[in-house]
Amino acid sequence: MRSQPIAVHRPPRLDTQSILCTGVLAAVAFTVVYPVALVVLQSFQVAGPGEPARWGLDGWRAAFEEPGLRAALVNTLKVTFVRQLLSLPLAVLIAWLVARTDLPGRDWIEFGFWAAFFLPTLTVTLGWILLLDPDYGLLNTWLARLVGKKPFDIYSFWGIVWVHVITGSVTVKVILLTPAFRNMNTAFEEASRVAGASTLRTALRITVPVMAPAILSVLLLGTMVSLQTFEVEQVLGIPFRFFVFSTMIYDLLVTRVPRYDAATALAVVTLAAMLPLVLAQQWLTRGRRYTTITGQFQNRPHALGRWRWPAFALVMAMLVIVLGVPLVFAGLGSCMKLFGFFDIPRPWTLDNWRTVLTDELFLRSLWNTLVLAVSTAVVAVLVHSVIAYIAVRTRYAGRRALDVISWLPFTVPGIILGLALLWLFLDVRMLRPLYGTMAVLVIAGVIAGMPLGVQIIKSGLMQLGSELEEASRIAGASWWATYRRIVLRLMAPTLVAVGMITFVGAARNIGNIALLATSANRPLSILQLDYIAQRKLEAAVVVACIIMVISLAGALLARLVGLRGSVS
Repeated sequence: MRSQPIAVHRPPRLDTQSILCTGVLAAVAFTVVYPVALVVLQSFQVAGPGEPARWGLDGWRAAFEEPGLRAALVNTLKVTFVRQLLSLPLAVLIAWLVARTDLPGRDWIEFGFWAAFFLPTLTVTLGWILLLDPDYGLLNTWLARLVGKKPFDIYSFWGIVWVHVITGSVTVKVILLTPAFRNMNTAFEEASRVAGASTLRTALRITVPVMAPAILSVLLLGTMVSLQTFEVEQVLGIPFRFFVFSTMIYDLLVTRVPRYDAATALAVVTLAAMLPLVLAQQWLTRGRRYTTITGQFQNRPHALGRWRWPAFALVMAMLVIVLGVPLVFAGLGSCMKLFGFFDIPRPWTLDNWRTVLTDELFLRSLWNTLVLAVSTAVVAVLVHSVIAYIAVRTRYAGRRALDVISWLPFTVPGIILGLALLWLFLDVRMLRPLYGTMAVLVIAGVIAGMPLGVQIIKSGLMQLGSELEEASRIAGASWWATYRRIVLRLMAPTLVAVGMITFVGAARNIGNIALLATSANRPLSILQLDYIAQRKLEAAVVVACIIMVISLAGALLARLVGLRGSVS
């Protein structure tokens, strides 16, 4: 009797792709999830620095007993609500005019909003201080001569709301909504007009309802961004003791005797407030289709008729406010003997530029900024493209988890992300030597830019056919060789655009690195914040102009390599 062979069940071998994908997932989880978990854990750590660990609720009690906590909570919600209430209708109108009508100069107007989006927040804030300061603001001074009083005060709740709406709320919504409006099929609008409806009625009854999911998604993203604000409140709110969550956390960590337990407790509260918004946004976009052009696609612009030039004047007036005023007044402020005082004899000078440009501290910070921006851009393009490729093009079991984790930094306010990374580098012994080096700031920049970078590259990959990749694999190339030789080359314009966005973000970043920067690795953005804190506003505006030039150069280069197409 012939014996039957015994079947041996061997576990399936892990191929190279699975090993690499698992390594990427582990690295991303370690640098994103672990620091956030440390923040939650440290909120229960009540021992002082250098003392043995002791756990308790002292930090939570201190946080909730903090006299300004309730006021900070109310302030955060008020600023967020008013920002969205004012900016969303205006952004919807501008995006519709740019994308759906025959508005003159639509392409350059859209680029103008991109350029305004790239402007550093502190630069814009300083420009409006020059105009609306209650003591020496140019607009207030002129109005005092005309009507006998100075009606505007930039250091107020409405001053903060105004700067927020101008600096980011409108611009970011316009650049997110314009591609969505542009890619909308006009068949329903055409039917509405054939039925006799006016352009305005068609927009209100057809366009806006059809675009409601995209508008709601942008609203949720805007709300999450509003909860993360730091720079404007830090500059304009401190003079009249106006705190929001992020500035109160910074205050607990830096400007007083540090209370890490109370600060981390507040950070956990902010994270908890963000989670419902994240879940709502992901639920809303889960079923989104990325096929934007079909055989029946129509995109005929609406004729504005007699409203064409009034609409153009409205949009140009908005561009002057969001882009022209910061550019002009930042330049003027950098050449003033005494920032804001136009009435003194011979108020103009170039000494501010000579002083700053010959300062060794500035030169070191400029070098740090260039190294930080270039390094962050290069690393971000590599890391974000790999994450996006795994999420879109592979069947790796953990790709959904990787996609969700890549969104997590967007839910964490910048100051809290910096605090989380601070704990990471202090908690993990092998990482402690990196603290105070440029590597820490690069890691912070890569993580902070991960949600936007990954989503832009994912969109590009979804619009890219897979035939060439399949042909490469049929020819015997590995998935890694296919990725390097096919995907990276075809995606080059999108990757360059992501690199430029990251470059500009790293050059102007403050919130994510405020707790990580030291005298050794301090970039220009932190030097500018230091100058403002020391009331050296003339030097701060010079630094602001230099950061602004870097940002606008990045915006122009991003447009030249096809930024608009990569995010459409």
